[in-house]
Amino acid sequence: MDKMSTDVETIGNSTISINDRKSIVISGVKRIDSFNDEEFLLETTLGYMVVKGENLEIIKLDTYQGNVSIKGKFNNLGYIQETNKPKEEGLFSKLFK
Repeated sequence: MDKMSTDVETIGNSTISINDRKSIVISGVKRIDSFNDEEFLLETTLGYMVVKGENLEIIKLDTYQGNVSIKGKFNNLGYIQETNKPKEEGLFSKLFK
C-alpha cells in the first residue's frame, strides 16, 4: 500500500469546495475510477462520488494528498452506494455496442 492511501484511510477526511458552479476541489479522494467531459466517478474516503456536468476537466490532481480540482459547469454532485456503482465495461462490450 502506498503512503497516500495509508494517510487518506487513516485520516478519513473529505471536503468539497465549489466556486460559482465553475470549479470544485475535492479532498479525500482515493482514486478516480472513470471520467469524461460529462461525468467523474471518484472513490473517496466516504464512499463513491459522482460529479456530473458539462465540459468537465481535471485542473489539478494531487495523488499524495488525495486532492482533485475539476473545472466546468456542475449540474449534480452526490455519493452513491457501492452496490449501485456502475460496472466497468470490458473491451468486447465496448466494441459491440
